[in-house]
Amino acid sequence: MKYVSEFRDPQLARQLARAIAREARPDRIYRFMEFCGGHTHALARYGVLDLLPPQVRMVHGPGCPVCVLPIGRIDMAIGLALRSGLTLASYGDTLRVPASRGLSLMRARAQGADVRVVYSVDDALQLARAMPEREVVFMAIGFETTTPPTAVAVLTAQREGMHNFSVLCNHVLTPAAMQAILAQPEPVALDGLVGPAHVSTIIGSQPYEVFAEQYGLPVVVAGFEPLDVMQAILMLIRQVNEGRAQVENEFTRAVNSQGNARAQALISEVFTLRDGFEWRGLGRIAHSALRLHDAYAVFDAERRFHLETVSVADHPRCECGPILRGHKRPEDCVLFGHLCTPDQPMGACMVSSEGACAAHYLHGRHRTMEVQT
Repeated sequence: MKYVSEFRDPQLARQLARAIAREARPDRIYRFMEFCGGHTHALARYGVLDLLPPQVRMVHGPGCPVCVLPIGRIDMAIGLALRSGLTLASYGDTLRVPASRGLSLMRARAQGADVRVVYSVDDALQLARAMPEREVVFMAIGFETTTPPTAVAVLTAQREGMHNFSVLCNHVLTPAAMQAILAQPEPVALDGLVGPAHVSTIIGSQPYEVFAEQYGLPVVVAGFEPLDVMQAILMLIRQVNEGRAQVENEFTRAVNSQGNARAQALISEVFTLRDGFEWRGLGRIAHSALRLHDAYAVFDAERRFHLETVSVADHPRCECGPILRGHKRPEDCVLFGHLCTPDQPMGACMVSSEGACAAHYLHGRHRTMEVQT
C-alpha cells in the first residue's frame, strides 16, 4: 500500500457496489457480522451501508475492547485511582465510560483522583520513571493487537528494576469472543464473518478456521478501508453462493496465515490465560482473557493491591449488551440519539471511538432513523 486514497477510490467503490448487487441473489438474505468496531465505523463513515443492496445486511459484533469491558472492571480502576499516592494511566476512550454510583474515571479525576491520559504504554513507563515516589498503574486494555506492547513494558520495567510500575490487565482474546457469539443460547442468524484486521496481523488468519469448520461459516479477514470492507463482502457473497465455508484473506498486504511469531512469543512469555473473564453483554467466558504470569506477579496490579472484581449490572434501559451480541442495532435502543449521545453517553457503545452506537450517531445514522420514523 502506497496511499490510503487507493482504498477510498469512488470509482472503484461504485464498481464493487455493482458487483455486490449483481452477485447477491434477490431470493435470499445475506447476514454478515463485522466483528471489529473499526469495520463498523468504516461501514458508517464512508456510506458503505448505503451502497449495499437490501438483501445484504451487516450485523454489528462485540469487537470494541472498551465496549466489552464490564462496569466492575471500570469500578476497579476508579477505586485504584482514588488511592493516595497512586497515578492511574489510561487511554482516553476509557475515561468517560459510565460506572457505578454515577462515576467514571473522568468524574473521579474531578474528585481528586490522579488519572492521566496516555497514548501508549511507553507514556505510562515514563510517568513511573519521572515519579519514583508514586505508584503508577497502567490500565491495559485491548485485544491481541495491543497486548505485545504491554508485554514489552512489563519486561522493560523488570529490566530497569522499576518497582513503582504495575499493570491492571484487561487484555481479551478475539477467537474466544467469536466462539461465544456463535455458541450463545439464542444464536444470531449469520451467513459469514468479516474477520478483524489489526488483530489478525498478530494471530494470523488460521485461528478462524474453526468457525468455518465447526459452524460452516465463511470468514474473510478484511482491512479497515472502505474498499477493503466492500471487497470482503463480495468475497463472502461468492462463498455463500458457491456453498463454501473457508477462511479467506482480503488483507494480504498486512496479514498472513500464521501471524506475527515475535509478537506471539512476547505474549506467551509475559501472559497466561485466565480461567474466566466477564465480558459486557456476553457474560463470563472461559479462557477469554489474559493475566500476568506468576513470574511477573510484582507487576500485576490486581495481586499487588489485592483487588477483586465485582459483577455490576448495566443501565436497565441501555441496549449495549444485545447490540454487542448482534441481537439489536443501535437505533433499537430507546436511549439512542436522545438521552444517549457522544456528549452525554449512557453506555459504553456510545463512549468508545469504536463503539457501534458512536459510529451510527457520529456518521449520521440517527438522522436517517429520524427521517424514517
